[in-house]
Amino acid sequence: MAIITFMSDFGMSDHYVSAVKAKIISINPGLRIFDINHDIESFNIAHAAYVLKSVYRDFPKGTVHLVSVNSHGERNDRYLAFKIEDQFFVGPDNGIFSLICEKDPTMVAELFNNESDNKSFPAKNILAKATAMLASGSGMNDIGTYTKDYIRKIDRKFRATKKQISGNVIRVDHYGNLISNIEEEVFNILKKDKQYTVHFGREKVDKINYSYNEQDDGDCFVIFNDLGLLEIGICKGNASKLLGLKYDSPVNIIFDDSES
Repeated sequence: MAIITFMSDFGMSDHYVSAVKAKIISINPGLRIFDINHDIESFNIAHAAYVLKSVYRDFPKGTVHLVSVNSHGERNDRYLAFKIEDQFFVGPDNGIFSLICEKDPTMVAELFNNESDNKSFPAKNILAKATAMLASGSGMNDIGTYTKDYIRKIDRKFRATKKQISGNVIRVDHYGNLISNIEEEVFNILKKDKQYTVHFGREKVDKINYSYNEQDDGDCFVIFNDLGLLEIGICKGNASKLLGLKYDSPVNIIFDDSES
């Protein structure tokens, strides 16, 4: 049987997370469920996509990811299952799954939606059943009807020239660190032997650190994190609050090409 992961914007102060899990194990008590995050900001598709994109490849092939964020969707409460990179994703038709991978899904199914199902709690009454069936070995055709119709969203991309990489903050994490969409691979291609400065807010630095603790407490650091994304923080401080930066704030790397 496949592993199930569960991510939602339910929080942990109510019964919602447990109710969905109870529904799954009532269908198949042998299934294993791993929580990814239930503190996703309410209705925040960008937050959910960032978290899911950051971790889903760490799970084995065949894993089924149940995602209930903004769970009433955006188009007549449609619910879908996707197969992406040999893993399965179940959730509302709200565009989140188009943001986690640049590749098109190999298969999409619109979940069967019985008129008798209570629509007030779709994660429990619609998504949990499909998730349990997939994880127990059922095929996509057992849980829905194949379709090519689903909401697609376009993620914000950085822009790069020989002189500059222009990006944005795509996530402020639990520590207040500012994670941008600037990729290490692109930086290394453009850097070569050039000098550079990283600009954010009113600050600029001319060094990218290799670890979080290279700077003294209270000093700013810039690092490429384990996802290969440029991250800005303050050692033992909250960079978002102290620098006055937030989601979508600009981040730029400017190269000195005076010798070229």
